[in-house]
Amino acid sequence: MSQLPLKGLIVLEFCQYLSGPSAGLRLSDLGARVIKIENRKNGDGCRQLPIKDLWVDNSSLLFHTINRNKESFAADLKDPGDISLIKKLIEKADVITQNFRPGIMEKFGLGYEAVKSIHPKIIYAEITGYGKKGPWKDKPGQDLLLQSMSGLVFTTGNAGENPVPFGISIADIICGAHLVQGILAALIRRQKKGVGALIEVSLMESLIDFQFELLTTFYCSGVLPKRSLANNAHPLLSAPYGIYATADGFIAIAMAAIERISNSLEIPLLKNFQQQDAFSKRDEIKKILSEHLITKSSDHWLRKLKVDGIWSAAVMNWKQMQETEGYKVLQMEQTISNSEGKKITTTRCPIRINGKRLFMEKPAPGLGEHNQKIMEELIFNSTI
Repeated sequence: MSQLPLKGLIVLEFCQYLSGPSAGLRLSDLGARVIKIENRKNGDGCRQLPIKDLWVDNSSLLFHTINRNKESFAADLKDPGDISLIKKLIEKADVITQNFRPGIMEKFGLGYEAVKSIHPKIIYAEITGYGKKGPWKDKPGQDLLLQSMSGLVFTTGNAGENPVPFGISIADIICGAHLVQGILAALIRRQKKGVGALIEVSLMESLIDFQFELLTTFYCSGVLPKRSLANNAHPLLSAPYGIYATADGFIAIAMAAIERISNSLEIPLLKNFQQQDAFSKRDEIKKILSEHLITKSSDHWLRKLKVDGIWSAAVMNWKQMQETEGYKVLQMEQTISNSEGKKITTTRCPIRINGKRLFMEKPAPGLGEHNQKIMEELIFNSTI
């Protein structure tokens, strides 16, 4: 797309690993020029993740995935000369993002108040693990720890089983999205009123907000949600909601009246239950469903459910999903080439603008790859 919405905006990214860089990725997808400020010696710690099989061009695949379409400026934030260069960059920037531990940017003389004195209209956006106050402020902001402390791990899995974490870094991803939302809101206000902003989000607050449905119920009732004994998918929803094994795989069944399920799947035993039993007796209902569905194939049951308009779906792994026409028409894959010409297939930005999908083929940068270019175009160019 020739004119992306954020084209012309300059973002300085003082971020590592996933939450901050994922926010920068989305801003770059929308047209911003995102410059990673990286440690001169090792760069973003995400470059050197331990699984060597998942490396390309001396950096991890994760680094390539969330840092495509960015530039890299290598600097030593303990070096006064490099700090001087950074401050000149700040004069030209629109947005700064950072996800260091509380107090670290202040030690470098790059906290919000110091940056604001250089550029009063700057949008300064920061991510912490648990906020900047309170007894948790210095705890490691690591996704699994946050999932555990926020209670999220008790929403997944069956009752009586161990807590189950999400299989992805959900706190990082959601928090990065929240940061982008705050930045975009601040940019709109700056356009209208000519003022900058300090945007603050934390991984913990993002995970708490993520659970707003369950937590509101708990706040109002004081009762902890109960997972069903089997086929649990949502602790506040009644039977049949869940995932069930079939003779050759698994299917998901969403909300449906017990009578409709009984008739559609021909399960006489379910006729002993009324609709008001769907939650109070969901374990019994799900047990009957499980024993019935295991007898025939997924396709057999899905055909019956579709005829009766009951929401259901096959449970697919990525390979199976990739082979479906529904997946193919979304065109979610894109290929980027690194500096050595090696191809990396990754996902594209999920946003469409005026019907256009956003494909960005520019690869993740090498450490310090753009120092000279950035100094010539931004730091020593007084015309910008």
